Amino acid sequence: MALVHSFEPIVGRDPRIVILGSMPGVVSLQAVQYYANPRNAFWAIIAELFGIDIECSYDFRVRQVSQLPLILWDTLKACHRQGSLDSKILKQQIEANNIAGLVEQHAGLRVIAFNGAASEKYFYQLEKHRLPVNHRLELIKLPSTSPANAAMNFQHKLAAWRQLLKYL
Repeated sequence: MALVHSFEPIVGRDPRIVILGSMPGVVSLQAVQYYANPRNAFWAIIAELFGIDIECSYDFRVRQVSQLPLILWDTLKACHRQGSLDSKILKQQIEANNIAGLVEQHAGLRVIAFNGAASEKYFYQLEKHRLPVNHRLELIKLPSTSPANAAMNFQHKLAAWRQLLKYL
């Protein structure tokens, strides 16, 4: 099984929302881009919610997100996984990103939103206990934007993701 590593976070202006994926898929790792799989609904959802242009280069997308009150990152820093599916992550060989440190650096954060169940699961296993005791963050699981989550159509995913707007 391949050892894969996540990317550095994209940190927006005065962030209030952290969106955590689990680990970039193969297409994203090869492109060195968050959510590079064209079948992943992530960028389309962010465009709908925050009005960014996604018909542009990845670098321009990142610049636009950098102007929003968001942080994009992944729960896992490294893991052994074959392919892209979260179910293929070897549970005994995982390392989390320092999400608690990120929370300490950005006092204005109001919510950690998990892009799917795996991100949430690994956060609770590896990082939640490291959050500052007095944190006032809400923790919410959103439906995965991955094409593997085919049971839910785009409109239903978008409707669930709209709850992020209340944290602005």
